[in-house]
Amino acid sequence: MRRMSLARIAGLAALVLSTQVAPAAEGYDPWPGLVQDIFNNRPMNDGTNVIGIEMPSRAEDAAIVPVTLRTKLSPGDNRRIISITLVIDQNPAPMAAKFTLGADANVSEIATRVRVNNYTDVHAVAELSDGKLYMVKTYVKASGGCSAPAAKNAEEANNRLGQMRYRQFAKSAEGPASALREAQIMIGHPNNSGLQMDQVTQLYIPAFFVNELRLWQDDSPVLSMEGGISISEDPNIRFTYVSNGAKRFRAEAKDTGGHVFQREWKADESGS
Repeated sequence: MRRMSLARIAGLAALVLSTQVAPAAEGYDPWPGLVQDIFNNRPMNDGTNVIGIEMPSRAEDAAIVPVTLRTKLSPGDNRRIISITLVIDQNPAPMAAKFTLGADANVSEIATRVRVNNYTDVHAVAELSDGKLYMVKTYVKASGGCSAPAAKNAEEANNRLGQMRYRQFAKSAEGPASALREAQIMIGHPNNSGLQMDQVTQLYIPAFFVNELRLWQDDSPVLSMEGGISISEDPNIRFTYVSNGAKRFRAEAKDTGGHVFQREWKADESGS
């Protein structure tokens, strides 16, 4: 994942505040440059039959915009999706997250919440086992999400720092251990973007966010995420996978402050 330094993020604050109310400049398309910077100019193929992306066309709250990524490979397709990269083109740090899918987990859907700073295209790029990249996009109208004040005050955020909750959702057809499962991981964390202003001191709050999340069933990888400043406060990842009969579900998260958070639960029950 191509990372932007925290100093550079902070340096973009003035530009963000000056542009957050208005749509991005007409005619400016950052995507070709992002293909070069993030994907080393690798060819992009039509991903219509590979991956789907769902977001509201107009965000109710630019700081917590829902996004759902779905795999669309046909059952007879021998390829598999290795990773999905989410790019919010007009955000100060456009690469929102890269999700790497466990080889045997059969992850078919990932949902989370992101910050959107300007009217923008949002791209989802899937890398497949054939070594090629497949892209789809959608358009979202939102502004100011990266610099929006935190929903929780600093004391409350610090009290919840690193707290993880795991939820599992029953499905009507759920049966044997190999059945499809749906689960959710929630992490208490301010996920400061570096572009938010402290309303008392009038100083910018330093960037501080979860940049890595890994999930396992027993010792088999299910899903991992490399995150950036565009992931919303209190990261929330909901996903589907196929159980391998594991007894434990484990999670490990790391943030840019050097903290490591670890939890595990019984695989067949939710917990906090």
